Amino acid sequence: MKIFHSIKSFQGEKQTVVTIGTFDGVHLGHRKILEQITKNAKQLSCESLVLTFFPHPRMVLQEDTEMKQLNTLQEKMELLESLGVDNLVVHPFDKDFSRLTAEEFVKNVLVEVFKVKKIIIGHDHRFGRNRTANIDDLIVFGETHGFEVEQISAEEINEVSISSTKIRNALLEGNVKLAADYLGYNYSLSGIVTKGKQLGRTIGYPTANITIDESYKLIPENGVYVAKALVEGNTVFGMMNIGTRPTVDGTTQTIEINLFDFEKDIYNKQITVSLLKRMRPEQKFESIEVLKAQLAVDKTNAQDYINSL
Repeated sequence: MKIFHSIKSFQGEKQTVVTIGTFDGVHLGHRKILEQITKNAKQLSCESLVLTFFPHPRMVLQEDTEMKQLNTLQEKMELLESLGVDNLVVHPFDKDFSRLTAEEFVKNVLVEVFKVKKIIIGHDHRFGRNRTANIDDLIVFGETHGFEVEQISAEEINEVSISSTKIRNALLEGNVKLAADYLGYNYSLSGIVTKGKQLGRTIGYPTANITIDESYKLIPENGVYVAKALVEGNTVFGMMNIGTRPTVDGTTQTIEINLFDFEKDIYNKQITVSLLKRMRPEQKFESIEVLKAQLAVDKTNAQDYINSL
C-alpha cells in the first residue's frame, strides 16, 4: 500500500475507485465499504484509494471535544493495508480544508488529483463546507464529471449494526469481547515498556508498564483483563491491569501486564497487547497480602480462559 500524507502529494497514473471517511476502528461496517472499493478497482482496472484525515475532523471543528479514538494513525494504516487497499491518503485536516465547497472538493480533489472513476460511500456520507452536500449532490457531480457513484445502503451496514460510537461505549464499559465482535479483531494497546515502581516484582507478579504516546487513543475501563501480548515477534499470554492501583494509594492511571512464563528484559521495547476478556473491576484491597491472594485467583482464571481458546 502506498501512503501519502496530503492530497497534494498523491501521485498515481491509473484512475481510482475512492472512498472517504475517518474509518476509526476499521470495523466490520467499514469493511463492507473497503471490500467494495478493492473489488471494484480490480474489475475496472483501477487502483483503490482511501482518503482519510488526521486529526479527526471533530477534534478540529469542535475544539472543546476531547475525542478518544479506537486506532492510532499507525494502527489504522496497518489495518487498511491488511485489507488490500492500494493507496491511502492521510490529509491533515484543518479549518481551511473544511471551508472547501462540495464543488471545489469534487473538481479539485476527486477529479483532478485522484482521477476518480468511481466513488463508494456509506449511506449517511455528507461533505463540503458545513457538510451541506449529500449523496444526491454527489450523483449530480458524477454525471457532470464522468464518474460513477455507489452508495452502501443503511440496510447493508445495519446487518452488522456497527458504529465506532458503539465500540467506544463497549470499551468504556470494559466489554472488550463485544468490542471485538464489532471490530472483527481484538482491541489492542501499543506502547513502550517503561520502569514503574516494581511493586509487582516484590510480590511475585512482575509487570511490564506500558506507556502509550498517543493521548487520543481510547483506554478501556479500569479493571483486570486476560491479555495476549506481542513482544519482539513472540506471542505471550498474561493478565493486565488498567487503573490507579488503589491498594498502594496510587492516583494516576497505569497500564501494566504480568506476562506468564516470560522472564526477558523488555524495558524500552515496543509491546502490543490485545485485550481478550475483562475478569473483574479494579478494587482496593485491605492489604498487600489480600491483593496477592486475589492475583493468584486472577492468574488461575486467566489461564483457564486461555486454555479454553
